[in-house]
Amino acid sequence: MSRPSRSHAPRSRSTLSRIAVAVAVVALLGTAAWYWNNRRSAANESAFRTAAVERGNIRVAISSTGTLSATSTVTVGSQISGQVLEVPVDYNDRVTKGQVLARIDPRTYEAQIEQGGAQIASAQASLEQALATQRNAQLDYQRKSELVGRQLVARSDLDLARAALDQANAQVASAQALIRQQTASTETTRVNLERTVIRSPVDGVVLTRSIEPGQTVAASLQAPELFKIAEDLAQMKIELAVDEADIGQVQPGQGVSFTVDAFPDRQFRGSVSQVRLAATTTNNVVTYPVVVTVDNSDGTLLPGLTVNAEIEVSRRDNVLKASNAALRFKPAEPPGGSGPAAAIAGAMRGGGTGMIDDLAAFVAGMDLSPVQKAAFDADAAASRQRQEETRKAMEAAVQNAQRAGAAPGGMPPGAMVVRGGPGQGGGAGPSGQMRQRMLERFQQSFAGFLGTLDEAQRQAVAHELADLAGARRVTVYRLEDGKPVPVLVRLGASDGSSTEISGNVKEGDLLVTGERAAAR
Repeated sequence: MSRPSRSHAPRSRSTLSRIAVAVAVVALLGTAAWYWNNRRSAANESAFRTAAVERGNIRVAISSTGTLSATSTVTVGSQISGQVLEVPVDYNDRVTKGQVLARIDPRTYEAQIEQGGAQIASAQASLEQALATQRNAQLDYQRKSELVGRQLVARSDLDLARAALDQANAQVASAQALIRQQTASTETTRVNLERTVIRSPVDGVVLTRSIEPGQTVAASLQAPELFKIAEDLAQMKIELAVDEADIGQVQPGQGVSFTVDAFPDRQFRGSVSQVRLAATTTNNVVTYPVVVTVDNSDGTLLPGLTVNAEIEVSRRDNVLKASNAALRFKPAEPPGGSGPAAAIAGAMRGGGTGMIDDLAAFVAGMDLSPVQKAAFDADAAASRQRQEETRKAMEAAVQNAQRAGAAPGGMPPGAMVVRGGPGQGGGAGPSGQMRQRMLERFQQSFAGFLGTLDEAQRQAVAHELADLAGARRVTVYRLEDGKPVPVLVRLGASDGSSTEISGNVKEGDLLVTGERAAAR
């Protein structure tokens, strides 16, 4: 029987070693390929962060806080003093106008009325006595007057009779005045007696009750507050404190949405009814009260609830909007160089004809005759040609400055820079002087077109030009083939995160919002 050969074992180990080396080489090559692909992908990845231009709605709102209250709240007090005998109403009770709310002890006033009646009777008796004296004095004076004519009595006796008559007349007048005084005093007491019954002045709901039976009411200096009655809780109001920086945007009729902590999952609606002029300054912060009316027909809302409200001052539906970060972005090295000339030239090269395009879009919606359309097209073409010449002059100025080694910041004659927008000039539009210059230039450029319009059309175009001249414009950078291209856009409403834009942009365009950190 033959033995197996021993030469197979070394050969097997050698084969395994070669396989292991091959596997290691393949793994190393795979790792190197993966690393190289990742590096190449990282290199190919855009060096910029972008945000797409979207189409949607922009809602501009002002946030504020306030307190719910009844539209009309009446404070019921007492004009007299005394002990409270009865309080037939309680908190939250519905009351009607004239309903008894409380009764004060009337005995003091009843006694004063009895006393006043007696004083009136006494004064009437004094009047009767004075009248009798008056009649006697009148007769005595008449007799002595006749006797003096016949010289039977002295003239001094007639004078005494006259004085007695005058005195009697005065006593009668005094007695009559005393009766009127006592009558008026008694009437005042009767009024106070009626005031011992506290009645509701309006239909409403009792919000607060400050008295209890047996309590003494003291109304010597001012009327004490006994009840608070909300006249109508189906209609309520909110008084918001709006900052002075936002009050210019608030107008009556604007919609308001708000929430209350008592119903966190529900949103309520109201409308601005009044913007009050009574400013309040607290810690150097000026606020204005804004009154919001709220329909509370279902009785859900309660007086005193704290509300968090938003006043909708503007709403734009189905518009192009861009991230505010794209409006703030400015590349470290702008395409074509730096300086105002390079920036404006780049924006024009990106298709930002600005006011001409916006005016063309407005004119397209007007009912113009063929002659008027032809006049506008001619003026627009001439204006675009001038803009193109200005752009070329700017580019030439940049190139000349770069060749000379100077800072390319110069501007060619006749060029205007419009600064504004978030992050570029503080968010303001052109100044008044700049707007006036722009209006004059456009009126000159479109003089032929304006001459063909009637008065109504001319006013409409003038109004649109004024709006366009005052609009904020800013240069954004659209990513094309991995490079940022400047585009001049017009800004509209902003909600703090997105802003309405118009110009040579469309939905889906990628706008640069920042630069990525260089890969290591």
